Amino acid sequence: MIGTDIWISTLAPLLACTVALWAVSLLLKNASIIDIFWGLGFVVSFWLTYIQTSRNNNITTILLGVLVTVWGLRLAIHILLRSIGKGEDKRYVQFRANSAPHWWWSSLFKVFLLQGLLIWLISAPISIMQVSPTPMSLITTIGLLVWIIGFVFEAGSDWQLMRFKSDPTNNDKLLTTGFWEITRHPNYFGDATQWWAFWLISVTQATWWTIFSPILITILLLNVSGVPITEKSMRRDKPDYKYYIDNVPSFVPNFLNIFRSDK
Repeated sequence: MIGTDIWISTLAPLLACTVALWAVSLLLKNASIIDIFWGLGFVVSFWLTYIQTSRNNNITTILLGVLVTVWGLRLAIHILLRSIGKGEDKRYVQFRANSAPHWWWSSLFKVFLLQGLLIWLISAPISIMQVSPTPMSLITTIGLLVWIIGFVFEAGSDWQLMRFKSDPTNNDKLLTTGFWEITRHPNYFGDATQWWAFWLISVTQATWWTIFSPILITILLLNVSGVPITEKSMRRDKPDYKYYIDNVPSFVPNFLNIFRSDK
């Protein structure tokens, strides 16, 4: 089985998962459950491929599988804990209002199958590389270091924000310390960085073209589902956000902010 064939074979199971989640969302009247599946979908994709490639025990494959699993499970658990008791996310509430009374079927295509398709597209490098993985190399080591940086940014900033929001006295305040002092979206930066790391670890002469994967997720975070939605909400709800925009970059960290004298 060649790499593209095995990647294509993961599409149907991923879409089946999203259809099942769609049915559950109708019962719960909450489409937000698809967000919890986002990270898990990549874990499913990797291990489905691993099983089909006769459990390839190449060290690079195992390393990539561990990293993808750690990333996906942490993200899913974080979103689950964040959403408990909060009801449906505002994005889906708006989608539901705009699509009524057709939400029950339009959500299948606009939310669930769309995300299933994106998971499949983005998972290309982590699936295809398993057919002909390479030994550990300098590029693999660089990829691991890049992943560590991305994971620290994403997990660390999520933890800081969760602690900040748990204090009722911070309801009208803006988190501008720690990771949030050097970039307005450290979690999205960390997320994109980890996908560049996954591509570096998986890159071979047969998989270099899957660079569209980290490019796509970076574009989505910068222009579609990440930064724009958060920026719109913060501009509306946080009066200090204008000053924050003027002094802190949107995505790529500016470590010089740590030493700024006007803080």
